Amino acid sequence: MKRPPGGGNGRASIFSPLVVALVLLASMSGCRQKISPSQCDQMLDHFAELVVKERFADAGPEVISAEQARERREAKTADEFKNCPTQVQANEHDCAMKAETSDALIKCLE
Repeated sequence: MKRPPGGGNGRASIFSPLVVALVLLASMSGCRQKISPSQCDQMLDHFAELVVKERFADAGPEVISAEQARERREAKTADEFKNCPTQVQANEHDCAMKAETSDALIKCLE
């Protein structure tokens, strides 16, 4: 039986890249960075601002301020936000902060 170049049985050259890929994937899954509570607050503020702009486009500053506070309180208990520091990853936060609509922000967190 003819041996491949290098004298091995050929299996090492096939399995080495596979092993390296599996190790990299395993290490990357543990590196998902969660966001801080202050980043969660920042995201909640952005969400409240988007919702109020969508619903009350012509409202005055007092109405906008009151509605933003109300939306923020409501959002804090919503499934998408209530476990924010332990569930939301940095890339999801980045997406959410770039969102231009409340629906787009929610999609970032799905």
